[in-house]
Amino acid sequence: MKTRLTIVTLFFTLNLLAQNTIIAHRGASFLAPENTVAAANLAWELGTDAVEVDVYLTKDNRIMVIHDKDTKRTCSGKKNLTIENTPSLLLRELDAGIWKDEKYKGEKIPFLSEIIETVPEGKNLVVEIKCGSEIIPHLERVVEKSGKKEQIIFIAFGWDTIIDTKKAFPDNKCYWLSSSKPAVKKNIPEAAKAGLDGINLNHSIVDDEIMSLARANNLEVLSWTIDDPAVAQKLTEMGVTAITTNRPKWLKDEMAKL
Repeated sequence: MKTRLTIVTLFFTLNLLAQNTIIAHRGASFLAPENTVAAANLAWELGTDAVEVDVYLTKDNRIMVIHDKDTKRTCSGKKNLTIENTPSLLLRELDAGIWKDEKYKGEKIPFLSEIIETVPEGKNLVVEIKCGSEIIPHLERVVEKSGKKEQIIFIAFGWDTIIDTKKAFPDNKCYWLSSSKPAVKKNIPEAAKAGLDGINLNHSIVDDEIMSLARANNLEVLSWTIDDPAVAQKLTEMGVTAITTNRPKWLKDEMAKL
């Protein structure tokens, strides 16, 4: 009986490890305009485990959800506005959806608080900080007010920014982003010392060496941005714990066929 229980336990453990958290990159951005409420809501409807969004601090210290430092690529309007130099009121006048499809006309650049409101119970929001540590006091205010602090995860390319974020949010998971293998190899021990929960890497640099270094330092490895089921499956088998993708439902369905 003991042997049978051990085998059953091992089976369920392996099965659990084979499952991977799917993070919707900027929401369901393959189908809806990235970093909008519409993209976040669609991702939840499609059953994703988490949604990732990017944030900047505006001139009037509001946290807004947009990937680029300016509005040129994803917003309508004659002027190209830089987020950090523009009041949120002016940014909210722009259309952030029509570039993707006419049916999304009228979508605004959202405040982070609006995206947090969409997060269902049991799901997570991954917040990528695109600016520096100056945003942290404002993040603390917004996150505390939301009542969903335990559902928020933070990521950033800026080393000092993610370290400062972990200090401000010690109970929230924080991951350093990188696409440089030499930098990752150098900083993995430092990330562990700083209390970070893991590293979030461009999938092209994830290999057995990186995974071994991360495991040796008790760090999780997440990866982005993957829309190829075979690549996602390979990373999962290597031990990557979360896959960021533009196509959350499609990727999960395709991985199930492999």
